[in-house]
Amino acid sequence: MHSLLNNLVVKTKVDELMSNMTLAQKIGQMTQAERQSCTPAEAKKFHLGSVMCGAGSTPGENKLKDWLTMADSYWQSSSVKDACHHGIPLLFGVDAIHGHNNLCQATIFPHNIGLGAANDPALIKEIAIITRKEVLASGLDWTFAPNLAVAKNQHWGRFYESFSQSPDITNKYVNNIITGLQNQLHTEGILACAKHWVGDGATSYGIDQGDAKISWQVLNKTHISPYITAINSGVMTVMASFNSWNGDKCHGHKFLLTDILKKQLKFSGFVVSDMNGIDYLSDDFYLSIAQGVNSGIDMFLVSENWKQFIRYLSNHVELGTVSISRVNDAVRRILTVKVAMGLLEAPKPSKRKWANDNSFGSMEHREVARKAVRKSLVLLKNHQNTLPLDKAARILVTGKNANNIGHQCGGFTIAWQGVSGNDEFEQATSIWHGIKKIAPNAFLREQVEHVNANDHDVAIVVIGETPYAEGFGDIRNDDNLIIEAGSQINGQINVSEPYGSTIELQSLHSEDYATIKELTDKGLPVVVILISGRTLIINSELEESAAFVVAWLPGTEGQGISDVIFGDVNFQGKLSFDWPKNTVTSSLPLFPQGFGLHY
Repeated sequence: MHSLLNNLVVKTKVDELMSNMTLAQKIGQMTQAERQSCTPAEAKKFHLGSVMCGAGSTPGENKLKDWLTMADSYWQSSSVKDACHHGIPLLFGVDAIHGHNNLCQATIFPHNIGLGAANDPALIKEIAIITRKEVLASGLDWTFAPNLAVAKNQHWGRFYESFSQSPDITNKYVNNIITGLQNQLHTEGILACAKHWVGDGATSYGIDQGDAKISWQVLNKTHISPYITAINSGVMTVMASFNSWNGDKCHGHKFLLTDILKKQLKFSGFVVSDMNGIDYLSDDFYLSIAQGVNSGIDMFLVSENWKQFIRYLSNHVELGTVSISRVNDAVRRILTVKVAMGLLEAPKPSKRKWANDNSFGSMEHREVARKAVRKSLVLLKNHQNTLPLDKAARILVTGKNANNIGHQCGGFTIAWQGVSGNDEFEQATSIWHGIKKIAPNAFLREQVEHVNANDHDVAIVVIGETPYAEGFGDIRNDDNLIIEAGSQINGQINVSEPYGSTIELQSLHSEDYATIKELTDKGLPVVVILISGRTLIINSELEESAAFVVAWLPGTEGQGISDVIFGDVNFQGKLSFDWPKNTVTSSLPLFPQGFGLHY
């Protein structure tokens, strides 16, 4: 991929484009708008370099045809050549982070925390290829993935977006993800985006967008490590991170963005900001823009106030507070990626290979997702060989997550914060659906207080978290932590309402333990299946269970769980994070990284 970016033909084409571009055309290329704030006509008028669909931002009825119509309209408008326009097509980006997760009927894979437990680089390649095909089916060019965060604190609301607490598993995956997404980029690939640069998994107390108070040695060895692999694998875009490093925000960090990423690591693609990421550099948006550009960000995701961004950046160039050479460098990087990926010659999105392809959401794709579920499951306890279950057994199935595909998919699915229920998932399978298919004597019950233990041989209780994303998933027991973090950061901190105040499951979701205890008090052995985006303190639930399975956030293919608990496939998953025993961070884990039982 480096050879594409450094190709002489590409360079000549970019030189030709830039030789007669106006300042307005250049600044337009540096601008990315959220599609709801920008019509196709405006994208043309302002020469925009990119638009994106934010999580949960979906066209029409959120069907494949609606996405293709949308993609075509922006392509058509931005591709028009006339006296005032070069006709440079815009890039269309989306958060396809565990499959094409905004789009109804897409194949949704386990979130990264589960894929880390699977520890299977070949599987990761398959998932990346399927994600690429399903994104191309909808006409888009670019996914903001992979997330290369090395998460260190389960209080963080993005913990499930990390593969492991150490960079080792991530580094084994990176090349397969990048090549799976970008392979054959000129004809049938999509851009990958390594994110978030850098240290987002290391913030104090796990506060989203907080401060990573760590040494350069730790930042370099642990958190920069996967990016080196990504750059060597040819990743074409990198997204800046909301977090700060020792008080200085990454979105305005010239040392990290320019000196390290671009100069030392020789990253030759372009850097994109996170959504409205420069807003928090300063109280003054005008000053924030100059700081962001001068630090080394090339394209700016300014979801709504992009016209103001264009106007202010023009003023900075005219006043000399941003040099034209910095603008030219940014535009050159953006155009080099567009030319190298063949965007300027590509037909409109609906006429490209894989557009509206029958493979979208197909059984073949879903089988790979089902395999990913099977491989990601981690068995923590199996008292007296309770598992595998007998398919003929009389099984009670209960728990709030037993028949809820939205809950098993987690955040970044259909909506930014995820959804509840099964209505949005026409072809998907809940955990209950998977059990019922192969266990004819299984019965689903919402309430268990009137259950007669003599009517059942065993109970399966599906418990755990409900969906969340980013800061809304933070666990925070003291708002003084935010005050402390904010006082040490140069700039603003964007604070969300947290998911809860403790990582102890019995306090966080007391209904789960109550259901388990109700059944064990009746004398029923209980198999617990935990749906979770993080490692939680589960001592009480574990104690009461006969068997305990961690299913993470498995996605749309719930039958992958029944494949394993009934013994058709053995457990293979191993923890990619230490499992905590209590809230004392220095204590030995309940289960160490690498733990996982099997039959």
